[in-house]
Amino acid sequence: MEFEFLIPERPVSLQARRRQRLREWQQFVADEAAKTWDKAPITDCQLQLTLIYLCGEFPVDTDNIIKPILDALKGLIYEDDILISDVESRRRSLSSVSDYNIVRWPDQLLRGLLSGGECVYVRISGQPILEDKL
Repeated sequence: MEFEFLIPERPVSLQARRRQRLREWQQFVADEAAKTWDKAPITDCQLQLTLIYLCGEFPVDTDNIIKPILDALKGLIYEDDILISDVESRRRSLSSVSDYNIVRWPDQLLRGLLSGGECVYVRISGQPILEDKL
């Protein structure tokens, strides 16, 4: 099981002062995911969330974007975020594009890079084998 999509916008931090802005951004995330997710929410397996944030000069802290994205996908992709057992979150600068070997990048992530704006690549997949992560 694997699902991926792109959030083609700068993420909003969990620490945002304007709570309404955070709620609006979470709805935007859900709307972007719903464009390609056409199944019932997953209810019966452990999952991994992978995020890659392509950022500009003043990035949002990676730890502050995880929970808003998890919450935005709850009820759409998975029944509850308790099903997310593993999280990988990475931040890479758009100004370092020449340093990246994009040959193996997923199409959605490449689309984000080519847009030139801040974005977050999101992938939901099955729980990895723990020993493969040690």
